[in-house]
Amino acid sequence: MASTPTPAAPPAMMSMAEVLRIPAMRRLWYAQIVSNFGDFLALFAVIGILTFKLAANPQQVTAVQIAYLAPIAVLGVIAGVFVDRWPLKPTMVGSDFARAGLVLLLLFATSMMHFYLVLAAISVVSSFFGPAQGVAIRSLVPFSGLRSANALMQQVMFVMRIVGPTVAALLVASFGANVCYWADAASFVASGCLIATVALGKVEAPPVHTAAETLEEEVKGVARIGRDMKVGFSFIFHHAGLLFVLLSLAAGIFVLACFGPLIAIYVRDSLHASTRVFGYASGAIGLGILVGMNTLNAFAKNVKNSLLVYSGLGGIAAGLVLLTFVPQVWSTLLGDLIIGFSVAGIIVPSQAMIQQETPPELMGRVGSTVMSFISTAQVSGLVLSGFLAKWIGVRNVFAVCAVMLVLLIGVGKLWMEPQEVTAA
Repeated sequence: MASTPTPAAPPAMMSMAEVLRIPAMRRLWYAQIVSNFGDFLALFAVIGILTFKLAANPQQVTAVQIAYLAPIAVLGVIAGVFVDRWPLKPTMVGSDFARAGLVLLLLFATSMMHFYLVLAAISVVSSFFGPAQGVAIRSLVPFSGLRSANALMQQVMFVMRIVGPTVAALLVASFGANVCYWADAASFVASGCLIATVALGKVEAPPVHTAAETLEEEVKGVARIGRDMKVGFSFIFHHAGLLFVLLSLAAGIFVLACFGPLIAIYVRDSLHASTRVFGYASGAIGLGILVGMNTLNAFAKNVKNSLLVYSGLGGIAAGLVLLTFVPQVWSTLLGDLIIGFSVAGIIVPSQAMIQQETPPELMGRVGSTVMSFISTAQVSGLVLSGFLAKWIGVRNVFAVCAVMLVLLIGVGKLWMEPQEVTAA
């Protein structure tokens, strides 16, 4: 009697070094490094000009980040519809070159409104690049390498978030802000040239079954966009696991956005400490994220994505509880490290799960919806943090965020348990 064949074991999770051995992925990573570095140079140069030259108040400085994030939150979902139908390489290269030209408009900005408008225009173009990059990664990297690939891309962003302000301050002080704008434009051109060398195919849209449907699509373009958006939304909201990781990712970003503006007030009013402690506390979050990403990719390759997400939500809540009830310098630094480490536990597996569970023809729409959720969470955190802190106090805001995360864990376990995907 023939024995039943034993199913082949799924391939081992790829390390970041193994992912970087894929030539096309390596070029995308290089492109991410140069473009993100230029982005942070320009952004912090703008903040420096508004703060020290135009004497902007805190609300006006915060508005810079809102102007940069709001268009992605609003247009992200619509952009995904086009990304699913456009060829990847021209979309990404065209986006980079367009942003290079828009950045140079900062050379002529003389008022706050000028800066807001230029940053918003750059954000509009970026709303097409982000989903296209997600589709590209999905097409270039095996399922077993998606977690490491996303960790590599996220690491670049957080490293540049730490390095960018220092370099931008030195350049602005030595040569003026225009040098940062030129550097950002050059970085976009370099990124576009690198991506142009990568072989990227177009993900085909779902087939049209009848001639009537073909005619309807040709005639009713707006209706087609609305229909495609509905398809993307429907897929997400009828996929409990995907919706859970999306909500988890948005919740983590919301907490970070609330935390950023309030940590300075917390250090001043609750710790009665100096600006040096504020600098250490802010840096501890970035350090925690970097350590978390590298640690999880090195030692948690066989841990389920869903378990990492739950642990990340719980870790952020624990860090917030520590800040709420133990207002000391040591506990603040420890709590910030825990929060940063835990955020890494959400970001990387969430993005890997989204890419693994989304059909190729929907990657643009789902990816842009994720971007929209994240940007909305960031804007909401920036806007609401000040109002909530004034109403209930900074430490109580941290406590409310911790309770929100614990409730999300409960909701996920009861009704939205993610189903793991085995790499083929």
